[in-house]
Amino acid sequence: MIEALFFYLFSAVMLGAGLMVVVSRNPVYSVLFLILAFFNAAGLFVLIGAEFIAMLLVVVYVGAVAVLFLFVVMMLDINFAEMRAGFQKYLPLGLVVGGILVFELVAAIYGDAFKGASLPAMPEISNTRALGNVLYTKYMYLFQVAGLILLVAMIGAISLTMRKRPGVRRQVVAEQNARSRADSVEVVEVPVGAAARTLHNVSPSRREG
Repeated sequence: MIEALFFYLFSAVMLGAGLMVVVSRNPVYSVLFLILAFFNAAGLFVLIGAEFIAMLLVVVYVGAVAVLFLFVVMMLDINFAEMRAGFQKYLPLGLVVGGILVFELVAAIYGDAFKGASLPAMPEISNTRALGNVLYTKYMYLFQVAGLILLVAMIGAISLTMRKRPGVRRQVVAEQNARSRADSVEVVEVPVGAAARTLHNVSPSRREG
């Protein structure tokens, strides 16, 4: 009874949060509702015993992706009137696509798609270890290819953003490492009585050094 209660609770909150992601006029509110939907989806995964997937959902999607979306939305200058106009423009197409997805879900659940299907026997090991055994044995090469694709995408994003513009000072690590002590530090002997006056006359750069 308690598991069923939590299931309906998490499901209702997740569906409501997902609906608010779409209908919210403020993008910041949409991202916050998306985070709420991720948390409730993680709760559903915990109920079925997939705690590793629930942890990934919270750490990766909530801790990284959703927070990144929130920062990007808050930093961009978004024209809300133009966004609402675009929403109304593509609303019929969205309703058609959503209706097709709902029809496919209903046909898969109440149709003959799962007739005769049975769940495999759960092993005596944790789902984290079972996932690792499958990922690093049967799908080892596909996993490595996916990592290479992500690496190429990351290098491409860095290359697109690394643009040299005039008038911008950049850090040169080789020149910094090649500096000697004589170029960086200057020892000044200050008399006791004139310490405050000399410190006042020293330039700020040397004072910091």
